[in-house]
Amino acid sequence: METMTKSVRPVLSARCFTSAAVEDRMNEIASGIADRDLARLFLNCFPNTLDTTVTYGKDGEGRPDTYVITGDIDAMWLRDSAAQVWPYLPLAREDGALRDMIAGVVNRQARSILLDPYANAFYRDPVFGYWKNDQTEMKPGVHERKWELDSPAYFFRISHGYWAMTGDVSPFDRQWLEAVERVLVLLRIEQSGDGEVPGSPYTFSRGGNEVPNDRRKRCGLVRCAFRPSDDVVEWPFLVPANAMMAVALRDVSELLKTLGHAGPAAGASRIAEEIRRALETEAVLIHPRHGEIWVYETDGHGNHNLMDDANAPSLLSLPYLGFCPRNDPRYLRTRAFCLGRDNPHYVSGTAGAGIGSPHTGPGTIWPMSLIMQALTSDDEGEILCCLRILKSTHAGTGFMHESFVANDPNRFTRPWFAWANTLFGELVAGLYHARPALLNRNPL
Repeated sequence: METMTKSVRPVLSARCFTSAAVEDRMNEIASGIADRDLARLFLNCFPNTLDTTVTYGKDGEGRPDTYVITGDIDAMWLRDSAAQVWPYLPLAREDGALRDMIAGVVNRQARSILLDPYANAFYRDPVFGYWKNDQTEMKPGVHERKWELDSPAYFFRISHGYWAMTGDVSPFDRQWLEAVERVLVLLRIEQSGDGEVPGSPYTFSRGGNEVPNDRRKRCGLVRCAFRPSDDVVEWPFLVPANAMMAVALRDVSELLKTLGHAGPAAGASRIAEEIRRALETEAVLIHPRHGEIWVYETDGHGNHNLMDDANAPSLLSLPYLGFCPRNDPRYLRTRAFCLGRDNPHYVSGTAGAGIGSPHTGPGTIWPMSLIMQALTSDDEGEILCCLRILKSTHAGTGFMHESFVANDPNRFTRPWFAWANTLFGELVAGLYHARPALLNRNPL
């Protein structure tokens, strides 16, 4: 039996950051949702990043400075923090405080990349933390040094998105440009092949388990060591991360041109085109049931990993990230693969069906994958199905989780996972504008 959704937001005085524009918009949207359980779930989730994870201030040079934790881990991931504030961008033009807060995320990310462009997560202060004994080049202020290609892609994405929505260029100063240039150099290094100089300086070992950083072949794709789930890759060329980077490079090139930085703009555009060409030659496979689809990982020598993971960038999320249209034939075939038994991480149980992750083990479904399934669908029946599962699997907490057991949603991981909460809010807000009649159903 479905549990009634509670209103569980912190009291006003306990919220980390408030935005009048966000409050007004979420109340407007909630008033258009006939199913009151869904409305309460939206009101809990949409502001969760602002309510619980944001520390806003100024840095030593007077720039806006925003530290955004993921939730129950006191560290700022480049990926998560960019994704957590992304749904608020459409309101940033009308709310100066919100605009400054998001500019602070861009500034903080630029400074973090200059500290270590290979790192994925950082602390607010220059301290050694939980993973200080990892065998890699750990520096004070780095929480984790897992080389994940999506991390700088999210930095490019939030930079371009901020500019596109607000027109404000104040975050794009010398510090930001240096961070962009540092990433472009890193991408060139991680495209390199055997025998090329300079080779990759990146190494990583934890608990005696070494993560290889094999160069092997230059093919145009960029290698990385970890997936967005923070799990080690099977093959070094992670296809959805490369696809996301191609889009992010194209977008940041546009921003660089506008700012008058012709050299870096051309460099970003060239790498983007190289990645796109290489994806067509290295990352496509003819599946015996689905036909021509994208693979999840490859090594450039014909070895492929056929799967999809819940965490974004994923194959399922390619249209959401701007890589292809929702109706692209190859994407639709890939989507059918991802959302069925041929994907080893697709899970079906008594509570629902969706994509999970090896990060949380077999039999688990990620709400994030259900949200992404709805965000990339034009089928109202499919969208409603995803909403029903999301509404009935939060175990009475009023929030999204990292994962839940497909046969028992009361068993879940991460009770405080702000990205999943805010992404759910983004889905509902998008439906309110694009498909208001769908939200008028009561019950769903």
